[in-house]
Amino acid sequence: MSIPEEVYLPTEEELTVTEVNLTGNLLKAAAFHYGKACLSENNEFMLCRNELDDPRACINEGKAVTSCALNFFRQVKKSCAGEFMQYANCIDKSSSTSAYGPCRKTQAAFDKCMKDNLNMERAPFDYFARVHVHKTDRPRPLPEPIPHFPDPPVALPEDAPKPPAKYGSRYLFIW
Repeated sequence: MSIPEEVYLPTEEELTVTEVNLTGNLLKAAAFHYGKACLSENNEFMLCRNELDDPRACINEGKAVTSCALNFFRQVKKSCAGEFMQYANCIDKSSSTSAYGPCRKTQAAFDKCMKDNLNMERAPFDYFARVHVHKTDRPRPLPEPIPHFPDPPVALPEDAPKPPAKYGSRYLFIW
């Protein structure tokens, strides 16, 4: 597929950021706290992606999400590394589905550490299903203009001959 010259493609320097190199069980262990800590950045990024429908326009918002995640995990590593790793290992090794259920004791220890050291409470289970109003400074995108066609086709007259339906009446099965 070819791309015309008018299309702006970001350079590699614009796209290069430090990645969050964590496995799924580590992300799952921190999901409730991370989701609450970086809620504003995540919502801003998703709002940009849904409104503009162009990932190139949301590069800075994506960088803000990555930066927030890196800062969050650095704080967790500095303050609660032991409890966090015990909880993540329990999630990883206690069940084949990485369930939270068997790890409630290590979860409680991690939650207590997060509350004591970082003053972050675990979000309730329905927290992310609730309605949250997101305030943004980005301007609202312009509505898509209604297309104007200079030479619209002329409508068929009412008395134009209509050929019979190719496969019979469409109202055959209505009684």
